[in-house]
This record gives sequence, C-alpha cells and structure tokens, in this order.
Amino acid sequence: MTTSARPSPIELLEGLHAVLSLSLLEIAGAFSAVLAPMVEHGALVIFTEDCTGRPQKKAGDKQIIEAVSIAELDVVRAGQPTDGSALWAVERTVGGAPRQVAVWMARTGALLVLTDPVLTEDTVGDDVVATIGSAWELVALSIRHQVGAAPPAYLVDSRATSTERTRVIAEMTEAHATTLESLLAVLRSRTTSDAAARQVTADLAAAAMVQLRAVSDRDRVLSEEPVARAFERLRDDLRPLVRFGDLDVQFVEPPVSGRALPGEVAHAGRAIVRGAVLALVEQPNVGRVRVQWDCDGSNLLINIRDDGPGDLSEDDPSLRQLTARVAALEGSFSVAATAGWGSELDVSLPLDAPQVASSAAAATAWGLSAREQEVLQWVATGARNRRIAEELSISENTVKFHVARLLRKVGATTRAELAAITR
Repeated sequence: MTTSARPSPIELLEGLHAVLSLSLLEIAGAFSAVLAPMVEHGALVIFTEDCTGRPQKKAGDKQIIEAVSIAELDVVRAGQPTDGSALWAVERTVGGAPRQVAVWMARTGALLVLTDPVLTEDTVGDDVVATIGSAWELVALSIRHQVGAAPPAYLVDSRATSTERTRVIAEMTEAHATTLESLLAVLRSRTTSDAAARQVTADLAAAAMVQLRAVSDRDRVLSEEPVARAFERLRDDLRPLVRFGDLDVQFVEPPVSGRALPGEVAHAGRAIVRGAVLALVEQPNVGRVRVQWDCDGSNLLINIRDDGPGDLSEDDPSLRQLTARVAALEGSFSVAATAGWGSELDVSLPLDAPQVASSAAAATAWGLSAREQEVLQWVATGARNRRIAEELSISENTVKFHVARLLRKVGATTRAELAAITR
C-alpha cells in the first residue's frame, strides 16, 4: 500500500459509509483501503468473537493473512492496555513472525491489528491514533449488528466455514495427541538410561499436549454458545419491547443442560425470534407473545405464539426474511393461524450441517456446463471477474454472463453466497 495525502473529514466519512454498507465478507479489504492514506500497513486483521464462522477478517499481505492464527491474536489481545488506549508500533508475533503492529480494541471486544505500520510525522500524532480508534468503534459495532441480523448469506458462509474448521481442528487434535502420547510412552520406558533427558522431554511433550487442547477448547468457545446463554441474550434483545411497550412477552426457558449451539444457529435463532416478534406485534390487538426454545439434541426448536387476530401466513411479507434465514440453515418453518385465537410459528434449525455432496454431484444437480464449473471454482476462491477472465482466456463480459447464470442455477443472490454454497 502507498501512503497518500491525509483524507479530509468528508472523504473519511464517505469511506466509512462505504465500509459500513458492505457485507461481513468484504469489510476488511475496504476498511484497509480507508486507513491506508492515514497509515501505510502491510496487512489488516480483525478478530471478533461476534463472528463464529469467521472470527478473523483479513486483508493485505498474503504471507501474513494466510499464517495468522487465533492463538497469536489471543496473545495480542491479552497485552492490550486496560484503559482502552491503542498500542502503537509494538512488537508482537503475527503471521508466524515477530512484527511491528498497531492495535486497537473496540468496546465490543473486537480487535483491530495493522501490521508493519509505516511511521512518519503524519502518522504518529495522537489525532491519527484517535481517528482510527473512532472509525474502528463504528466498524466493530456494524459487525456486531450485521451478525445479530443474521443475513442468509452470512449464515451459509458461517456454517460452511465453521464446519470445515471444526473438522480440521478435530483431526489435528487427534493426530497430535496420538503422537505425543506415543512419545510419552517411549520416554517413560525403562530402557532409556538418561533420566534427566527423559524428564525434560516428557515435560515438554506434556506441555505441548496441554497447549494443543487449549487451542481446541478456544476454537470451541468461538464456534459454540451454550443454549441457556444464547436464550438469555435473546431475552436481553427483547427487553426494550417489554420495558417500553404494552406487550407481554413470556419466555419458556430451554433445558440448562441442552447441547451447545453452533454460533450461526444461535445468531439465526435470535434474529428469527426478534423478526417474528416484530412481525406479530404489527398486527392489531396483539398483547401477549410466548417464546419457547427447546433442543432435541439435533435441532434447535423454536415456538412463538401470539393472541392476535390469527390471520398470519407464511406468505406474509413480514416473514419473508425469516424464511430465508431458516432456508440458509436447511431448517423448517411453518405458520398455523386460527381466526380469533392467534398465530403460532414453529421453526426447526439443525445443529449440524448436512452432508455435502461431491462437487461433481453438485454440478450435475445444478445442471452446470464444464465452463460454468470452471468459473464457479474461481468464484469460490474469491477471484474477481478480471482474474477469472485471464485464467480462463475469456472476456470479462463472458465471465459476467456465466456468473449471472450460476447465481440463477444455484439459487444464490450474491457472489459471496455463491462462493459459500460452493465451499
């Protein structure tokens, strides 16, 4: 990146507006571009527990963003000042190597890291640090709100990513645990004469096992949410309706010992209930809404009832976004209404992602041509039209034509959703 003239307040606001208008999958690159005129940097890394599927959002130097780990970012966050001030040009391990970094922590707990910041007279001032910190607060809050709204494209991508990450973590944990346990068994053998070396090596192996388990546990914290805590957050979300309106919202608690919910399911469940309650109270004469969550071990079961006119249906415009969220997670949604007695909404969200067919089978099911399959593979990597055109030796207009057909055939609405479904 190259440093240009400092942006004017209007330019900065316009840039932030553009960032806040983007999807969660596009925020990092756009925010990096906004900050570049103020401070040149090698890579931008966002770490937020609000996004369970993709807690990291990265842009910039590929060698850094492909190597940065959650364990590294946990260490960086632990070293943040407790007074909320930024760290400027300190050395931290990011992307597998010690680097100079600038770090900001938002009030939401989200972390912003700029690697290799270029220090000049224009970038070391307190006003630049404060400006970036204020901008980051807005972006971090936007991320939280977007996740809370649980758009269908985010849910599809989050489920695909968290499923793959869980599989890799499980395989890594078992492989390393088996190796280390075997190592311990050999080192504890009586045939080894050097007791001191055996003790030191045994201690190192044991420490490595503890660290490996810690990584697995940390990933579980990021990707799952206990059902009771998820329901409590839902109650907090709906508290303004209870406090400031005439609505009586009744909550039926889920079992405390219920299975933990994957993050995308917890976010979607809360968003669905919020949307459903708002849709129900738009009807005349609704004074009571009952919300119940349950978990049968395989599905999050949501039941919402009102005491309204009882004329709601699945085709109601106020429910369309809810059905899209449910569909993104392969769930089921139904509405039962009885005139004069109210409406009842039943939602079932599977906790586990369905088994994905092979790419060849999926392509056959979608009716894709050979060329469409090639374009789809490149779209799934995040490549833009120009890059795809260069790789396949076709024009950008031809790429646009194929992408439009792919969106229609696969049933996606955006490139991000298309890529997520493909992965």
